[in-house]
Amino acid sequence: MNAIKVARRLAEADALKSVIIDEYVPGRQYQTDEQLLNAARRFSQTIYHPTSTCKMGNDDMAVVDRRLRVHGIKRFRVADASIMPQIVSGNTNAPSIMIGEKCADMIKQDRVRGS
Repeated sequence: MNAIKVARRLAEADALKSVIIDEYVPGRQYQTDEQLLNAARRFSQTIYHPTSTCKMGNDDMAVVDRRLRVHGIKRFRVADASIMPQIVSGNTNAPSIMIGEKCADMIKQDRVRGS
């Protein structure tokens, strides 16, 4: 609810108020702390970019090794944002493409080596 209050103060600043027509979400009808908390619970959502669910390493909690091979399953790799150790501060698209490209290179290398 404090974040909503800060956002409202920013929107009311001279530099922005002339270009803002209205508050879309949660809406001006939400004013009290309780109302704002309920609005935050009702309207908040993720950005649907889950990451960091397939730990990389060699310990018992690791899902993939450093070459993105899934432990215990032959010829299976994970090459997406789930292998990131932490979510990036920006969009996950470019890092995910890089992970896929790197994985493709590792598959080619492994094929040449016969591993």
